[in-house]
Amino acid sequence: MTSVDRYDYVIVGGGPAGMTAASRVKRLKPSARVAVFERSSYVSYAPCGTPYYIGGLVDSLDKLVHYTVEEFRRRGIDVFTRVEVVDAGNGFVEVRSKDGERKVEWGKIIVATGARPRLPPIKGLDLEGVFTLRTLEDAERVKDQVEKAQRVAVIGGGYIGLELAENLRRLGKHVLLFEILPHVMPNLDTDVAAIVEEELLGNGVELHLAEGVDEIMGGERVEEVATSEGVYEADLVLVATGVKPETQLPEKLGVKLGASGAVAVNKRMETGVEGVYAAGDVAEAINLVTGKPDWFPLAPVANKMGYVAGVNAAGGYVEFPGAVGTAVTKVFDLEVGRTGLTEERAVREGFDPVSVRVKAGTRSSYYPGATEVTVKLVADRRTGRLLGGQFVGREGVLARVNTLAALLSKGATVEDLFYTDLGYAPPFAPVWDPLIVASRVLLRELKGVE
Repeated sequence: MTSVDRYDYVIVGGGPAGMTAASRVKRLKPSARVAVFERSSYVSYAPCGTPYYIGGLVDSLDKLVHYTVEEFRRRGIDVFTRVEVVDAGNGFVEVRSKDGERKVEWGKIIVATGARPRLPPIKGLDLEGVFTLRTLEDAERVKDQVEKAQRVAVIGGGYIGLELAENLRRLGKHVLLFEILPHVMPNLDTDVAAIVEEELLGNGVELHLAEGVDEIMGGERVEEVATSEGVYEADLVLVATGVKPETQLPEKLGVKLGASGAVAVNKRMETGVEGVYAAGDVAEAINLVTGKPDWFPLAPVANKMGYVAGVNAAGGYVEFPGAVGTAVTKVFDLEVGRTGLTEERAVREGFDPVSVRVKAGTRSSYYPGATEVTVKLVADRRTGRLLGGQFVGREGVLARVNTLAALLSKGATVEDLFYTDLGYAPPFAPVWDPLIVASRVLLRELKGVE
């Protein structure tokens, strides 16, 4: 590190939120001294791309880096990598690197420490050959091991788990996927998740649902995975059981955590402690469907929260209104998208949900390549307000989930969706778009008329 002991702004965490915040601060206050502390070797990288690097679709880790450390330094931001922030107090942080520990003072601090793997209580997680995926270095270590493995156990059936399963199958590996819940993708309803499960099975994934892993066993390295149902051979284990906010540092700064376990912030990303902001996966945001604080560990949300934190820390005034939890992934040849609340979650949130699930064509029926997409819409029975939607198909999911997300953000009703003026052309969509078809069927359910 340099000999500078005080910065106007300190950003802890070099991921999407942290680097966006740092860039905003430096743009708005060019003369300010800005420092970023990141524990890994990279900043501004795309961890969502790591399954595709492991699977060989991305041939270099460098391609997962949006901007290099050198680029940020050219902008006048002091970026320190392989540095751990081990303590914090009123106006200072203590950082540890290979050169030892030192204290750095700050005028304002933006905490963007992200999230860390949520590890289940499984024996043997410390065995050689057992990995989690958080950083690009993790991906590098996994890729080295994957080449030697034949049977790979993936624990967790969420986004990362399914993307890993697909990429491992591409490499010709025998994949065992374990999910403790009755269906994959907990943020889908059971009936929609069943379509994804069929795709996994059809592509050779050995699927173990409602089967939690109790122990990972082996001598010097992993050899078997044990559940209540049996013992299975495995050369490699990838744990993808979700994440939780990395809150140790903000708690040392005296900030409060919300009900989700993430840092409670207002719409300006202020924590309630003078000069302390939080953004990205470490912080809460308003759920625009429920109106309550929620947690959205998603890169697009993190980037926007970082932008808002940076502007406000630099003396501006902007607010982050919130999010609806939009996410899209690919599972073999299926596109899978969701936004807002599932039907199950809507019940928990106190709504009286009504839902429909329809299959409809993605293009005009006479146009080559036409296929079907499954659309599930959820609305509130009393008000007709849209609450969420889920989409599964071979094409056309992204545009439709994004359309619904925009409407959810504005509190639209099912009738609003039905009358939305969507584009039409035979290569892209039929006259009656699947979204419009689903909304028409849902209106029938809500109003009891044909």
